[in-house]
Amino acid sequence: MSEEKHHIVSYRTHAFVLLALLVLTGISVAITQLEMGPMNTLAAMIIAGIKAAIVLAWFMHLKFESRFFAFMVSAVVVVFLLVLLVTFFDYSYR
Repeated sequence: MSEEKHHIVSYRTHAFVLLALLVLTGISVAITQLEMGPMNTLAAMIIAGIKAAIVLAWFMHLKFESRFFAFMVSAVVVVFLLVLLVTFFDYSYR
């Protein structure tokens, strides 16, 4: 257990991450006011993905982990994106 590495992240970094998440949340709220048709959903999903990546990297400390964990998370994200692609493909042809 003593082999665990502790990562100290400064308050300044946390403040920047918080600011980025708040700005992205504001953008996703503002996008709902625009009439872009089916692109609204796509834009909201892209912004949500960016916010999820920020949370994974800094708050879940994935940024400081080994490449194996980054690879596994990337594989899960790719599978998730494939499921979304199939879902949107099915939805667009109904």
